[in-house]
Amino acid sequence: MTDPVSPPPLPAQPVNIPWRRSLRIRLRNYFLAGLLLTAPIGITLYVAYLVVNYIDTAVTSVIPARYNPNTYLPFAVPGLGIVILVVVLTLLGFLTANFLGRMMIRLGERIVARLPIVRSFYSAVKQIFETVFSKQTQSFREVVLVEYPRKEMWALGLVIAKSAPEIQNKAPEELFSVFIPTMSFTSGYLVFVPRCDMITLEMTVEECLKMVVSGGIVVPPVKAKLAGS
Repeated sequence: MTDPVSPPPLPAQPVNIPWRRSLRIRLRNYFLAGLLLTAPIGITLYVAYLVVNYIDTAVTSVIPARYNPNTYLPFAVPGLGIVILVVVLTLLGFLTANFLGRMMIRLGERIVARLPIVRSFYSAVKQIFETVFSKQTQSFREVVLVEYPRKEMWALGLVIAKSAPEIQNKAPEELFSVFIPTMSFTSGYLVFVPRCDMITLEMTVEECLKMVVSGGIVVPPVKAKLAGS
């Protein structure tokens, strides 16, 4: 006996979506596309407006009314405080570059050094700024993975430098200071990790901070970097 020939398969029938549902889906997609386009721009402009407005208010409030350009203009000049702040900081930097400016800074530091609580805060802040803005420093230049807060749980960290001499002398091996940022961007944890327990990453510091602040949503294009290199 011969097997009966099976009939050819029927062509797939197109799925008909009601026009109301189709219109609703299209409108939703258009709305999400518009939101995706305008939300980053709007949030960036709003944050920039808050920063500029805060600096303008803080700077122009200490300027006497007769020297304030807003007193003579019929409208407020946006960004005036930022311009004044940049000019003042530049002039201060120019003055501190000469002999008289250095003498005044030393005199001011001597006065601050006699204040019990202020001197500790001033010394710490000054050392931080000198370290971060120094051209020769390697702090916050390397992104690593470290096991934190326990084994087999990894966190992104920024290598600061070798740990303090006292820690190095009492530790069994050479340790490095690693800063682990949090999603608030302004806080984090300081841990001391040996070099053998770090995994160096290809991402930049900016990409690392974007990934941390976004909760892992913004992922840097690591594969593209490796392929290009």
